[in-house]
Amino acid sequence: MRLRGENKMKNTTLSRRIIFIRHGKTAGNLEKRYIGKTDEPLCTEGILELQMIKYPPCDIVICSPMLRCVQTARIIYPHNNILTCKNLCECDFGSFEGKNYMELRGNHDYTRWLNSAGTLPFPHGEAHEAFKLRCVEAFDKEMSENDFKSAAFVIHGGTIMAIMEKYALPKRKFYDYQVKNCHGFLAEFSGGHITIEREI
Repeated sequence: MRLRGENKMKNTTLSRRIIFIRHGKTAGNLEKRYIGKTDEPLCTEGILELQMIKYPPCDIVICSPMLRCVQTARIIYPHNNILTCKNLCECDFGSFEGKNYMELRGNHDYTRWLNSAGTLPFPHGEAHEAFKLRCVEAFDKEMSENDFKSAAFVIHGGTIMAIMEKYALPKRKFYDYQVKNCHGFLAEFSGGHITIEREI
């Protein structure tokens, strides 16, 4: 198998199987907190849930370097090498980081962000469009630099939504691709587009 940096693959017409998996639950997820740059481990519930789901096999695993994603990848694919890509990390939620709806209720910046349908930049955090561009460019790079027939991307909910909004057919909006922890999509990447076969 040729991996990163060897005979870079540029052919987007080649059909390849992609498995998108959102990491397992963390304590912050259970409390519905905005967990982006916070490097939380999986909680016990998240580990148990991952162990109960049968995931499709793959040639390689490409993963966010955040602990919750690496732990998830090791549980699901214990015999695969794991390639990490820092630009597949979740969004930096800035002032909202680590807080949940109840704690942010009444916050002027949070109200403005909600009223924008989640499109305004996070205060002291990452802009929505910049985050999406970062994720898409990272996905493009991994698809170009790695030669495989099937790959699992073990990443974050927002990262999955950014990639799917850009490439999935039929076209849908960013928030239409939300997935629960431990779940995601089995898809085909061909001709520069993603076609969903089924949800995981």
